[in-house]
Amino acid sequence: MIDVVVAIDDNSKNVYYLSSNSLNLKINDNIVFEIDGSEFVGRVTKEKYLEKKENLVLPLNKVLRKVNNADLKRISNNKRLAEKALNDAKKLSKELNLDMNFIDAYFFLDNSQLIFYFLSDTRVDFRDLVKKLAQKYKTRIELRQIGVRDKAKKIGGIGPCGLFLCCNTFLTDFNSVSINMAKNQMLALNPSKINGICGRLLCCLGYENETYTELKKDFPKLGNVIKTSQGLGKVVNIDVFNKKYSVDLKEKGIITFSLGDNDGEA
Repeated sequence: MIDVVVAIDDNSKNVYYLSSNSLNLKINDNIVFEIDGSEFVGRVTKEKYLEKKENLVLPLNKVLRKVNNADLKRISNNKRLAEKALNDAKKLSKELNLDMNFIDAYFFLDNSQLIFYFLSDTRVDFRDLVKKLAQKYKTRIELRQIGVRDKAKKIGGIGPCGLFLCCNTFLTDFNSVSINMAKNQMLALNPSKINGICGRLLCCLGYENETYTELKKDFPKLGNVIKTSQGLGKVVNIDVFNKKYSVDLKEKGIITFSLGDNDGEA
């Protein structure tokens, strides 16, 4: 078993499992940790705990220290410099006639690398842009092309539920979401209802999908013709929470049954 602390890099939203380095760390403590010789700033999301070696990728990167006053000054300076670099990148990309919509930029704490995020509908040859930025800022430059979901994750916003976006607050990865999940949960297939502000299907469609699948196991399938105590009819509605379903019996109209009232499918 190994002592592990979990932290998130608020710039990249990446989650890291780190060696606590015998430091007394609490949730929401801001820390400096090292990866491949570069320094990053993170926020503790889970205090030190014991984890099995086989569940980790060893050796663990380690926490160097809690963020101190000198680090705070460097973080503030890096933010100002990153804003300037972002504006420079936008200007230079236009001069080079590159189809790039820059979203964000940030420095590693030790200024060993400058990262840019951008959107583009096509692949972009940005080698000349990288050279110009590297000459100007005297550090390693990395340009990362992202999608609209990644943009929402970085920028944030308010979802249709009225809460801050899941991707910007607690999700660490994008799980697969399909239109079948919306159908499984009997939602109206209206893009304005099932799409997020990124224009893609809502991530939260996956939260309850397994529950709906489990609850619907004992129900007749929607659209099937089944035998009921009132005769043959077509299932037109399912209410999984009240354990009821409605059947169109033609001459008799639509009748609602409780789960277990009838013999099953015809």
